[in-house]
Amino acid sequence: MAVSRTRAARAARRRKRRLSRVVNDLTSHQWAALLDAWGACAYCGASGVPLQRDCLQPVSHGGRYTLANVVPACASCNTSKWNLEVTSWIRRKHLDERAFLLRHAEIQALLSEEFASTVDG
Repeated sequence: MAVSRTRAARAARRRKRRLSRVVNDLTSHQWAALLDAWGACAYCGASGVPLQRDCLQPVSHGGRYTLANVVPACASCNTSKWNLEVTSWIRRKHLDERAFLLRHAEIQALLSEEFASTVDG
């Protein structure tokens, strides 16, 4: 079978190798809890649109799909952020960085407590 040599195919193979080398432990239950907690796009607040899993620290920079590293994002924000560091991207888009970071910390504290008790019990 011939291997595709397009730029997109090479990037997809690199991403697949990167993801296979790390533990990505975000469960569907945790993802549902993140969606409920945020209620909309974590960045722009768009609601009523499909939300995607976005890694705060991009996979290309060593990020993983974990409860602490994933937020729900609309397709527009997720595509725009690409593999950039989240706070510099938020500043560039003129979004409220402080509000995002505070909300993220609140949600992480709440969900960490919830899922820690689930693991312990």
